[in-house]
Amino acid sequence: MDKVIWEKVHRILPSLSLRDQGQVYVDTSEFMNISYGDVIALNGRHFVVIRDEAERRFGMEDPKFWVKRCRDLETEELYILKLVFHEHFDQHIGSMTIRCFRSPEKESRILELVKNDVRFMQGVTLNDTANNPVRILEMIRGRSLDSVIEDIDVDHASYFQEHFSGILKKYIGACEAVLFLHDHGERHGDIRRDHIWIEHATGRYRWIDFDYAYESTENPFGLDLFGLGNILLFITGQGVHTTHDLAALNQGLDDNLTPEDFSLLFPNRLVNLRKRFPYIPISLNRVLLRFSAGTDVFYESVEELLDDLKPCLKELGAA
Repeated sequence: MDKVIWEKVHRILPSLSLRDQGQVYVDTSEFMNISYGDVIALNGRHFVVIRDEAERRFGMEDPKFWVKRCRDLETEELYILKLVFHEHFDQHIGSMTIRCFRSPEKESRILELVKNDVRFMQGVTLNDTANNPVRILEMIRGRSLDSVIEDIDVDHASYFQEHFSGILKKYIGACEAVLFLHDHGERHGDIRRDHIWIEHATGRYRWIDFDYAYESTENPFGLDLFGLGNILLFITGQGVHTTHDLAALNQGLDDNLTPEDFSLLFPNRLVNLRKRFPYIPISLNRVLLRFSAGTDVFYESVEELLDDLKPCLKELGAA
């Protein structure tokens, strides 16, 4: 490692000894080899790796070895660097099979499209010497939507009366951000409740992670719509209500619930929440049911979803 670069690394990571001195990578293709103390050099900028990022899902840490938390050696600002990683899988919605895959190029396009739009994470793309598009992402200082809602320590009735309308209003704003992508021919591709981050300083809802793409011969925006439906279900129910949870409460399928009351995408998740929480307005519950196994009418666009949701907001008394 160049002496000047090493001095900057040591200033940021003083615990590193000369024996631990890392390497400078200009080609990030072998991302598994890049670790703590190494430096990624891109177009004159240098980033020292602090650690691999990880997602926490279903109570477990899921390491993402191609995503590195780094500091810029010149400014000492924190960034997330997403290196190129290709994977693909099939997603099933009813009888439909949708092929999903990672596309760094798609994420780079969206980052350019949403530049300075605070509804989305911000970043730029720089290519390494192997022409890999490395996305350099600004840190969002906040927490994911699901973790914030899970920490609201009140019963559901109190949550629905005191918190829900404000959350729904911001969720509608997040839907409008997705509609902006669709209007420009892009799809988010991986809409989940932990991919909305709530900024500490402003309370803004901000979308992250745009690198999943998918192929669909039916509605090109269908997977995004089902993702939005899952988030709406989560924020309305103050969490997910499964057959296991309902059985523990003696509210199983024999208590006026049928398979049609559950999710088309996740058959163990209750969608007809009004059967458990009768104070949920019929109009809002009707929106939820459009994502259930019992529906025969699906949303074709985010605009249709918003047309049904905005009156619900008024009904709840939100401005």
